[in-house]
This record gives sequence, C-alpha cells and structure tokens, in this order.
Amino acid sequence: MTLTLGHFLSLGAILFALSVVGIFLNRKNLIVLMMAIELMLLAVNTNFVAFSHYLGDMNGQIFVFFVLTVAAAESAIGLAILVLLFRNKSNINVDELDSLKG
Repeated sequence: MTLTLGHFLSLGAILFALSVVGIFLNRKNLIVLMMAIELMLLAVNTNFVAFSHYLGDMNGQIFVFFVLTVAAAESAIGLAILVLLFRNKSNINVDELDSLKG
C-alpha cells in the first residue's frame, strides 16, 4: 500500500480538527491552549510538506522551517509569560487572569 496525497491531507485535517476541539473545549488551562495552537501549526506544516513532496517543489519544505522557527520563538516567549504570570498570580487559569485588561 502506498501513501497518497489524500492520506497526508486527511492526517493534517484530523490534527487540525483535534486542535480546534482542544481550543474550544479547554478554555481554562493556558498550557493546553498553547499545545493546541502548536498542534494546529504542525497540521498545517504536514500539509505544506505533503504538497511540496507531491508537486516536486522544495518551497513548501523550506517554508516549514520558517514556520517551525517562529513557532519555537512563540513557545519560548509564551512560556516565559506563563512563568511570570504564575509567579505573580500563583495560578494559570485563563478566567482568573483579568489583570491584563487595559
């Protein structure tokens, strides 16, 4: 059995749907929200690599490296903000973080 483009696109769609469900079902824990956003980025990257491979073009795979770099920087900054919020508020519940309102 060979893997076709449809297999990779359905895998990306399943990962994307799981991340959307994770975002909508869990709006309280900030760590789970960040993990769902990262899963969403990985689903998009899977589609980029699949299209790049099946079209014979390297641009999609190169774009994935840029997306992964930005995602790593976003995760580092997000975790740093999360640690500071936990030190100041001693919880990471999204509903109780109303001090960021302007």
